[in-house]
Amino acid sequence: MASQRQQPDELDSPWKEALEQFLAYFPAFFFPQIHEAIEWQRGYESLDKELQQIVRDARLGRRLADKLFKVWRKDGSEAWLLIHVEVQGRRERDFAERMFVYSYRVYDRYRRPVVSLAVLCDDQPQWRPDHFEYNVWGCSVGIRFLVAKLLDYQEDVAALERSANPFAAVVLAQLKALETRQAPPQRWQWKVRLIKGLYERGLSAQQIRQLFRLIDWMLVLPEELEQSFREEIHRFEEERRMPYVTSVERLARQEGRQEGWQEGRQEGRQEGLIEGLHEGIAVALDAKLGAAGRKLLRKVRSVHDVVRLRTVARVLKTAKTVDDIRSLLS
Repeated sequence: MASQRQQPDELDSPWKEALEQFLAYFPAFFFPQIHEAIEWQRGYESLDKELQQIVRDARLGRRLADKLFKVWRKDGSEAWLLIHVEVQGRRERDFAERMFVYSYRVYDRYRRPVVSLAVLCDDQPQWRPDHFEYNVWGCSVGIRFLVAKLLDYQEDVAALERSANPFAAVVLAQLKALETRQAPPQRWQWKVRLIKGLYERGLSAQQIRQLFRLIDWMLVLPEELEQSFREEIHRFEEERRMPYVTSVERLARQEGRQEGWQEGRQEGRQEGLIEGLHEGIAVALDAKLGAAGRKLLRKVRSVHDVVRLRTVARVLKTAKTVDDIRSLLS
């Protein structure tokens, strides 16, 4: 039997993609008080180019998922979300200082209020950096930021598996990626369990496909176990008559086409704005109109006109029935 060798886990890129695809669900899962303060119906914008300008010459750690987004508060004012995910499962000595450097550079260059959020994936319960400060002769400079620790979710696997929030699946995949680094058979079991569990969460077909791609990315298996995994999922989908996940997507990523697709998605601010509006409207439809609202998601995602999407978001604020929105999508 061939040796069970596998590629190193790549955990920062999946987190970045998860934030791009499911941003509105991120604070809902980790920082609900912030989620409540944001006007998601206005959408959001990914500010990757702005962040790259800030960190281009920074001598900071590379294995960190960093994202910058523009959102709007419910009072109409603008705020920028600066999100850091420490993905490698170990303590970073200069983490708090890095949070400070990123935040002040964003503010110094763009003069926008910055909300700094951090997710820590290490296994040290006592390591919870939430501020950086230095004092000289009575003068002080620093930052205080909000932190979520994945270790706090480790004992709540059942709740993570039940949750309809996509980030519950991402968190569980991250935990198991670190836990099974040296145990391929156990990783195979968890990967199968996580993928099958997506069908029980009340997610849309599109969300299942997106999460499959992320979980597949995070839980890398040796070649022989990967083949077995694909066969198991194929059998499962045939039994369920729900072929949401196909080997075509996986093969495309392996051959490099997925990378090209990902780069294409990020070209230009316009597309990022459309994605943000789609996600914001999706969250609002679910919150205000429930199952009836979710039935409109396919029509919403077929609209790529920013003016029209903003109209839908505006009308959603006062909409009482699905018909109020359906007419705008016809």
